[in-house]
Amino acid sequence: MARDFYQVLGVSRTASQDEIQQAYRTLARRYHPDVNKDPGAEERFKDLNEAYSVLSDPRTRARYDRFGEDFRKIPEDFDERVAAGAGGSFRGGRTAGGGGPRVRYTTGFGDDFGAEGVDIEDLLGSMFGAGAARGGVPGADQEAELPLTVEEAYRGGRRTVTLAGPTGRPRRYEVDVPPGVTDGQRIRLAGEGGRGRGDAAAGDLYLRVRIEPHPRFRLDGRDVHVQVPVAPWEAALGATVPVPTPGGGTAKVTVPAGSSSGRRLRLRGEGMPNPRGANGDLYAELRVMVPSTLGDRERELFEELAATSSFDPRRTR
Repeated sequence: MARDFYQVLGVSRTASQDEIQQAYRTLARRYHPDVNKDPGAEERFKDLNEAYSVLSDPRTRARYDRFGEDFRKIPEDFDERVAAGAGGSFRGGRTAGGGGPRVRYTTGFGDDFGAEGVDIEDLLGSMFGAGAARGGVPGADQEAELPLTVEEAYRGGRRTVTLAGPTGRPRRYEVDVPPGVTDGQRIRLAGEGGRGRGDAAAGDLYLRVRIEPHPRFRLDGRDVHVQVPVAPWEAALGATVPVPTPGGGTAKVTVPAGSSSGRRLRLRGEGMPNPRGANGDLYAELRVMVPSTLGDRERELFEELAATSSFDPRRTR
């Protein structure tokens, strides 16, 4: 029985790309084999990856909506080849030119192509001659999501990724992640996409990077923002404080005297690396912190400061 990829993800056929992505993320976390040890979780995870790889790309989604699960067997230039080889547009019956055979193609979802199935070699051979069928049909390109932490995206390196392979079974891929990849960037695995028919080559697999939310770092392209807590006296008097970097180390930043919470200090080139140009910047956003409890001497000093200072933070400047 044909699978409906929309049902696999639990979304309607009119779902937006954001709704499809959110549904995939929720279910992938639930059924990932490293998290869910249920015997059926791995098979469910495989189905989710396959469904998302198709529906997350508007082009493959459109082809799937038209031809069903076997859309990979139909060449991407299907309409152009039909028009050129059969003298008209293919509509599930005789060609509009009037001379072609009556050919039906079933999607498994009961669409206008009819209920009778047809072998793809017969389809191509009837419309374009035997040579087209012998040459085969190239495999379709596929796409899947590659979640990375900020640190992993910064460092790059070799990753082992488990996805549904060309045969439908879970498959492990060794992926070289370049340092400084950004959210949405695609990594190409040549020949790892849909299988070709006959002598045709397989398609490519594209891994689209998704950088996961981080408890400390916030990304804006290649720029990195991080909150840096400072003591009241450091903000008032000035200080040099450490700042964590996405590479796992620390940098030093000078806090000017008289700084308040929200002030941003720029560390040029300390953001995400860029193999083709300038690195991003690291922005340290100051956050003035006060002690949750005070010792006797600390209280005396704060009380003395309160009595002596004329500073009013609520006064309009």
